[in-house]
Amino acid sequence: MNDHTIRAPGKTGVIILGGGMVKHHILNANLMRNGADYAVFVNTGQEFDGSDAGARPDEAVSWGKLRLGSKPVKLYADATLVFPLIVAETFAKDFHNEKPEEAAKSS
Repeated sequence: MNDHTIRAPGKTGVIILGGGMVKHHILNANLMRNGADYAVFVNTGQEFDGSDAGARPDEAVSWGKLRLGSKPVKLYADATLVFPLIVAETFAKDFHNEKPEEAAKSS
């Protein structure tokens, strides 16, 4: 995983659902290239519980896992509910902008 991240052209971003080992390894891979440029964390972890999932994005910046000028977002929500909505909205944006003639051609 570290090799893929180091060789990635341009900027990198992460979408992490939950926390723990997955979050740790993905962010560590970005550590090898001075941190990720964008990050979205979706989990229910709170900072006071001391878990990896509960750590705020500024904690990852302090370790170099996110770049200093990165644009992180943390959503305190259940990933199984929120992530499908994020994906749907991402693709629905293009769907709603499509003109009726274009929709007929693609059918």
